[in-house]
Amino acid sequence: MYLIQDAEDEALVSRSLAGDAGAFEALVSRHQRALYTVACRMLGNREEARDAVQSAFIKAYEHLGSFDPRHRFFSWIYRIVVNECLNLLRARRPIDELSPALAAQGTPFDVAADGQRARQVQAALLKLSPDARAVVVMRHYGELSYDEIGVALGVPSKTVKSRLYDARQRLGEMLLGWRARS
Repeated sequence: MYLIQDAEDEALVSRSLAGDAGAFEALVSRHQRALYTVACRMLGNREEARDAVQSAFIKAYEHLGSFDPRHRFFSWIYRIVVNECLNLLRARRPIDELSPALAAQGTPFDVAADGQRARQVQAALLKLSPDARAVVVMRHYGELSYDEIGVALGVPSKTVKSRLYDARQRLGEMLLGWRARS
């Protein structure tokens, strides 16, 4: 699946560099939902997430010539989105909570419990440092490998594993009240 999508992305990048505006629109259509989800998780604010993704696509378009086809396009644009999110977090005022998406499945109790759980997880994510939040979001929401996260953040995969371990421990403390044995 990834190989086919990566080859299609690479072809779309080539066509876009050759002047085909529709090719870049196809890249946007293909990846905007996943990137928006990541930005929402990173920022906790839908409007800021939309702005971050839009800015990331603009930057990607402006710097498309610097894309290295030896790497996945998605990893490249993902890094741009994460950097946009980190920039917004640095410049931000107090954090507004993300309102949960209402997915009506199960009983009203199940829907309410899921919504409450989602709000708790989002609040806990927002308490993590931006670096820790980035690795959790990339791994668990973006489903990237340790190596892909390392490339996206510009750190070794061992650093990714360490940050992810620490972030999971912190989330466990906040959400479940447990501590790892020392």
